[in-house]
Parts: sequence; C-alpha cells; structure tokens
Amino acid sequence: MDFDWSAQQFGDTDFPSIRDIEESFEDPMGIRLFPDSPRFAKESRAFCLGRTLNGQGIFTVYRSDGKKVRVIAARAMTPEEEYFYERKVNEWMA
Repeated sequence: MDFDWSAQQFGDTDFPSIRDIEESFEDPMGIRLFPDSPRFAKESRAFCLGRTLNGQGIFTVYRSDGKKVRVIAARAMTPEEEYFYERKVNEWMA
C-alpha cells in the first residue's frame, strides 16, 4: 500500500508518527469503516482502526483512490474505539 504524505503534518508530538500510521494499516485485524453519513460519503472519506507492531491503537481518517492512501487525520484510539476494536477481533477469532 502506497501513501501520499505530501503537505501532511504528521510525526508531531501530538500525532502518531508516519511509521505508526502505516503500521496500523498493515494490521491483519485492522478495521476499515466506510461511513454512510452524507457528510463523509460526499468527500469519499473512510476510517481505519488498527494497531502498530508495539500494540498502540491508531484511529485514522483517510481517502484512497485504490492505489494510494492519503491520510487526513490520525490519533490514538479512544477507550470506546479500543473496546470496539477488541470486541470485533474477539468475534472474528471465536
């Protein structure tokens, strides 16, 4: 998967690093959500919940043309997102 990092300001202390964001997309149990809200669907945005190799949960808003991913925003998962992620992983593993 290729990423378009042009004009992005990631890697700051408040944001996950570029490497962490890319690792979260490679999570085999990662969850991709495509919202049905007109607000997001109109702009072709999607969400990713994934973990890095060291276990950090990352929530990402992104756009993709099928070849490249352009990250719009990324942050650490909230406790609710962590719970949702763990619940889905447990359902898949059962």
